[in-house]
Amino acid sequence: MISYYMKLALLSLKRNPLLSGLMVLAIGLGVGACMTIITVNYLMSADPIPQKSDQLFYVQVDSWDPHESRDERNLPPDQLTWTDATNLMAAKRAYRQAAMASSGGVVEPADADAKPFNASIRLTYQDFFAMFEVPFLYGSPWSAEDDANERQVVVLSKAMNDKIFGGSDSTGQTLRITGNLFTVAGVLDHWQPVPRFYDLTTGAFNTSEDLFMPLSLKMPLELDSSGNVNCWKEPEEPGFKGFLLSECVNFQMWVELPDAGDKAEYQAFLNNYVNTQKELGRFPRPLNNRLSDVMQWMEIQEVVADDARIMLWLSFMFLAVCLLNTIALLLAKFSAKAPEIGLRRAIGASRKEVFIQHLLEAGSIGLLGGLLGLALALLGLQGVGALYGEFADNLTSLDLPLVLLALLLALIASLLAGLYPTWRACQVNPSQQLKSQ
Repeated sequence: MISYYMKLALLSLKRNPLLSGLMVLAIGLGVGACMTIITVNYLMSADPIPQKSDQLFYVQVDSWDPHESRDERNLPPDQLTWTDATNLMAAKRAYRQAAMASSGGVVEPADADAKPFNASIRLTYQDFFAMFEVPFLYGSPWSAEDDANERQVVVLSKAMNDKIFGGSDSTGQTLRITGNLFTVAGVLDHWQPVPRFYDLTTGAFNTSEDLFMPLSLKMPLELDSSGNVNCWKEPEEPGFKGFLLSECVNFQMWVELPDAGDKAEYQAFLNNYVNTQKELGRFPRPLNNRLSDVMQWMEIQEVVADDARIMLWLSFMFLAVCLLNTIALLLAKFSAKAPEIGLRRAIGASRKEVFIQHLLEAGSIGLLGGLLGLALALLGLQGVGALYGEFADNLTSLDLPLVLLALLLALIASLLAGLYPTWRACQVNPSQQLKSQ
């Protein structure tokens, strides 16, 4: 019986293609707008490392101005000073730990015909790669001894290895960076967490760095500081070393703490560290140290901005407007079929059968609208992707769950839109319709 009703629904759609096309277009526009915004919000707020996001914690200590909070929410600074980053690393109180900072420098390829170019650099520690489960194509991370002995080693991104070494195994090769010779320890496979949670201060949707090297090299090589630098007072000493020893914050730190007990122990250690620093004349503010896991840190940093949430609600309102138009069109369509409905009722069709038939017709309009909505969503995502450049593929892709969601949304929307027109169609009085004919 259902297949028979579907045949009737398709015949009805073909009988008035213009009206049917308008309804499909209305549903498609609403679903396309909704799915574009839903996809962006979904990918922005997705857990970038679900297998251990509750074990990774971002470290914050309140080293800010005693007379003014760094944040209106009374949050500590979102970065650390060089002094605190290196002190906390030296304490080795976490299962894994990695202080880090962003930098940049000129790379000079070995090929004499190739021109030098600027590259982005992530300064960090060996644990960075294991803690964030960074995949390697060739080689491995540098060792803890390399960190301690300030050895000039580097890990290349896949794109950088392709550019300089043509994609071959470059492990053990030397490369001149910032005027210094570095030995390649390893090459990453493609790695682009979405969002780029490990450093939200420089952009949640920026691409990963080209090069990775030990943070311990920053002072001896005077490597540039990039990203956000915030100071609540001027450095007491001039020059590069004076900046590093100042109260300026420019460094991030993550720790891996496998269970709640480890977190409690590290929080206590953090408080003791700050109290010790208070005795040295630092940290004039009350204790306000925080450990935030990945999802908490993303929420604090407002990865999904308020305007994105507003756009989501606006897209649902637009879908509602499209549904109202669909209801009006369905009413017109079903009203024009009153004689046919009256004849079906006269020869024995029940109201239930008429209801099911016309609700299936509304559902078929919804499925066609859903397919159109998917196509429009892909176009919308391409437009959004243009705003994010190289990051577009990571932020604007429709996976299978999102495709199914789009079709389900279209089906539910069309069925809801069809309820009232279908109910009205069932109220047709067969005797009156036969007399009028």
